[in-house]
Amino acid sequence: MANRQLRIGTILHGASGNMSAWRHPAAVVDASINLKYATSVARKAEQGKLDFLFVADGLFINEKSIPHFLNRFEPLTLLSTLAAVTEHIGLVGTVSTSYSEPFTVARQFASLDHLSGGRAGWNVVTSPLEGSAKNFSRAQHPEHALRYRIADEYLQVVKGLWDSWEEDAFIRNKESGQFFDASKLHTLDHHGDFFQVQGPLNIGRTPQGRPIVFQAGASVDGRKLAARHADAIFTHQPTLEEAQAFYRDVKQQLVANGRKPDDLHIFQGVSVIVGKDAEDVEQQYQTTASLVSIKDALNYLGRFFDHHDFSQYPLDAPFPDIGDIGQNSFRSTTDEIKEKARKYGHTLRQAALEAATERPKFFGTPEEVADGLQRWFEAEATDGFIIHGGTPDTFERFVDQVIPVLQARGLFRSEYPGVTLRDSLGLSQPVNQFSQ
Repeated sequence: MANRQLRIGTILHGASGNMSAWRHPAAVVDASINLKYATSVARKAEQGKLDFLFVADGLFINEKSIPHFLNRFEPLTLLSTLAAVTEHIGLVGTVSTSYSEPFTVARQFASLDHLSGGRAGWNVVTSPLEGSAKNFSRAQHPEHALRYRIADEYLQVVKGLWDSWEEDAFIRNKESGQFFDASKLHTLDHHGDFFQVQGPLNIGRTPQGRPIVFQAGASVDGRKLAARHADAIFTHQPTLEEAQAFYRDVKQQLVANGRKPDDLHIFQGVSVIVGKDAEDVEQQYQTTASLVSIKDALNYLGRFFDHHDFSQYPLDAPFPDIGDIGQNSFRSTTDEIKEKARKYGHTLRQAALEAATERPKFFGTPEEVADGLQRWFEAEATDGFIIHGGTPDTFERFVDQVIPVLQARGLFRSEYPGVTLRDSLGLSQPVNQFSQ
């Protein structure tokens, strides 16, 4: 335990994930499309020695979507720009395996890794929203289990393409005229159930061997995918006990796949509020929560359930029985919402408002927030956290006030250990599968 180091990233999520947080007095109203704002967050994260900046993404919107989703940068474009104005912070972006091609994605993230000097990370998702198919000329959205079968083969292809070139393949000798060593070029020639990809990739092996692979999601299929392929998981469990169970399961699956438990880091996505005392924290929370109307809260809730129309049900009756709606989209999230409603007897109004502005898991003074993070970390409920400010102005206070407490306790670094994201996460350099 003494050798473990807490890992921390942050999510760049516009003004907030809240439906109405853009109205907050401290919010930058166009934060989702404001490069100056994104740059300031990235630099603040780097000032705090955080491991990475995380940019989420989605492929379908409608008029009920979160304002941040309606008008936001495409992740790789934004991260490539941020690579030029930062030096150490990892740059992690979401790209779907259901609506993209392995060769293109392998090339894009390899390019980002080269541009950033080895700081790229790919968050692998399978796209939960049914409507995504309509934007990609597809007749229907793949069902949950099929999406993960596709993703498994997709990752095999991308990893194979990232191994197209050995590290020292490019000689570039002007005198001899030899540009590269042909013996260190490898053609994938993949023929599978879903993809036929010859290769090789037309960009060399990257500074950190290959970009870091994240997997987002807590479903059974998601865990299996992560245990086979990922370097990190972005997840969310509501209680310490559930997080511990998730942690044990994933680490055991790693061993079953011939990997070591520390080959993959588990990150809990958490919201925090930092204040002077309990009264200050509650005021901050209520200021943000009060901006959300019940109409917006129902729309937000509906997004997780294939944009189901919850306005048709009585607000103050028990949470409605909607059967399997949402099982092919945000499965782990919808299961959690329904389970909490059953467990605590939530009405539809209560469930919607809590989903729209979830009370932060860690809140209080800087020491109290640090206490909570330390408790989960030392209890082996997580290897780290992806921090999301519970208000639009929380993140700066987190870096300025909570990070120093964690550093003083010896839980978090005071300087970056190297130049790549792999260095920051303490992950070993991958071996080229063709040169073993």
